[in-house]
Amino acid sequence: MTETGQFLFFTSCLYIIIYSLIISTVVVALPTKPEGYDLRPGAADAPFKIALFADLHFGEAESTEWGPLQDVNSTRVMSSVLDHETPVSKPCFHHFINVHIAIIYLMNGMYIAEFVIYLGDVITANNILIRNASLYWDQAISPTRARGIPWASVFGNHDDAAFEWPIEWFSAPGIPKIHCPVANSSCSGKEDCSFQGTQRLEIMKNEIELNTLSHSRYGPKGLWPSVSNYVLQVLSSEDPKSAVAFLYFLDSGGGSYPEVISGAQAEWFRQKALEINPDSSVPEIIFWHIPSRVYEKVAPKFGIHKPCVGSLNEEQVAPQEAEMGMMKLLAERKSAKCISGVGVRNVSLKYNKRLQSTHHQLAIFVGHNHGLDWCCPHKELWLCFARHTGYGGYGNWDRGARIVEITQKPFSVKSWIRMEDGNVHSEVVLSP
Repeated sequence: MTETGQFLFFTSCLYIIIYSLIISTVVVALPTKPEGYDLRPGAADAPFKIALFADLHFGEAESTEWGPLQDVNSTRVMSSVLDHETPVSKPCFHHFINVHIAIIYLMNGMYIAEFVIYLGDVITANNILIRNASLYWDQAISPTRARGIPWASVFGNHDDAAFEWPIEWFSAPGIPKIHCPVANSSCSGKEDCSFQGTQRLEIMKNEIELNTLSHSRYGPKGLWPSVSNYVLQVLSSEDPKSAVAFLYFLDSGGGSYPEVISGAQAEWFRQKALEINPDSSVPEIIFWHIPSRVYEKVAPKFGIHKPCVGSLNEEQVAPQEAEMGMMKLLAERKSAKCISGVGVRNVSLKYNKRLQSTHHQLAIFVGHNHGLDWCCPHKELWLCFARHTGYGGYGNWDRGARIVEITQKPFSVKSWIRMEDGNVHSEVVLSP
């Protein structure tokens, strides 16, 4: 290619990137979708892939030189995972194409098939000096939003943790000067520019109201201070009234209140499941941040051996503070297998009884432990860890993300780990 040709090529790329960034801003400013919006694969034979981004810890050590660099590296990990799972042949046009696809889908009331779940500890609120946690949260979701991919969030123990005063600030150099956000940011006003955190409810409010691609929900007020308890359904691409799977999200606490899934949350799940899936005919997949105590019982010893699948088993499980009935409820609840996308409720009673003997094992996905990435069966459940995605937080293990893939025909759920360098390992089939 001649020098003139190279100049024109790179000039075109620069123009496309700048233009698409402008368009991205427009997409973000669109109003939020109505309550109850559902997810739908693009076609009957197209799998529905979900990327789990766990323990990003944006905003950690923000007053240091290395803290912000971690956030840059975490953004690179997410971008790499998304690019490998949804490849585009020409890198120069990648961002341009995906943003315009997002606009087309938005105009038609649709979304592209891929989905991202932020599985808690998106930020390290206890290191964030002032009430601007939503700015870091916004940075964390930016790689997903820029590609026009919808997402949902669930809270972790660090996401609204109280600010911790570093002991070194009380030595000779003293407390660093506060750098207040600009006036038109989500954190403005002198009253906000002080050493204080951002509460769960405010973080979720900002995400939902400012991002049309967000499928996150506050959850019932009766469950507060627990926030982000909700359910989404993945609908059949052929029958808009038929659910392929239900995705449940629960706040496992920590930060401003104890690390626990409460009895009230368990009761909410029971009632919601009876309402939308009364005969347990549709598989249910559960997401929360802190592992339950049952994870300790199934944790592999001395490496990872079958039937467990994974590559990291470098620490002990750090579970919730107590069990309040959620795991007992899940263990007793069985979601029967769907045949060709048709639930048990739509077949004859005789066939129904035969199908009820073949159950999908519920899958639970958690984060929290950076040195664990295994999946192990427990009774009718698969208990899985995600993979530490962010460069924030403890540990130097290679970064990556767990991928969950739901296929409609024939129905199946499988999972694997996608690493930052693009390699894939630890594939496991979670459906019978």
